[in-house]
Amino acid sequence: MQDLIVTIIQSDLVWEDVDANLNQFEKKIKNIHQPTDLILLPEMFTTGFTMQSEKFAETIDGKSMQWMARMAQTTNTVIAGSLIIKEENNYYNRLIWMRPNCSYQFYDKRHLFAMGGEHKNFTAGTERLIVELNGWKICPMVCYDLRFPVWARNTEDYDLLLYLANWPLPRVKHWQSLLIARAIENQVYTIGVNRINTDNFGNYYSGNSAIIDPKGDTLFEKAHSEAIHTHKLSKKYLAKVRESLPFLMDRDTFEIK
Repeated sequence: MQDLIVTIIQSDLVWEDVDANLNQFEKKIKNIHQPTDLILLPEMFTTGFTMQSEKFAETIDGKSMQWMARMAQTTNTVIAGSLIIKEENNYYNRLIWMRPNCSYQFYDKRHLFAMGGEHKNFTAGTERLIVELNGWKICPMVCYDLRFPVWARNTEDYDLLLYLANWPLPRVKHWQSLLIARAIENQVYTIGVNRINTDNFGNYYSGNSAIIDPKGDTLFEKAHSEAIHTHKLSKKYLAKVRESLPFLMDRDTFEIK
């Protein structure tokens, strides 16, 4: 059973400045001096949580995608983060899973944050994504998806659940509680990667990026400051938890429409 080494980057975001964000994340990635298999960036890491989708959207072969491919290739590491992508006449908050060989998969955020107007400026995704890395099955999601447990329900026996987010301080208790709940109910490692500092709307983000084990114990959490943290996840421990408490075998079957 192979362990998985994951690095999370909790960072401030420069509002609606793609070049500045790509430059700062490139510097941060170059400062990762430990071996790692996966680097995780926040939601909309190139712009912040802007609703100007038409103005800041890129194509699937645009500058930020090329940057992700170059960084993945240079570091020989999978890199994941979400950005605004235009496809035909639709705009997506799209999580990109970029591999070192420059192949990629993507997940379009399903649950759009209507209270922030996201549903008026973006198109919701319709399909979950399960990717594989070093023998691990991984389910990546985006921010507001965290509030909807059915969408994350572990029906494929995946091992790691990811949430890349811009989650503000007033609801950080929900963030912390729901990350733990998703880990326990799905018997998986769960990682949430959030931004810090204040956006252009005056919303403050405390970060509180966290790594939760399959029993719901917090292995790492950082608030109110930037952080680059690398952590080894144990497949052996995951298997032990599932063997000692095999309640997933009693899970309900259902269909999502």
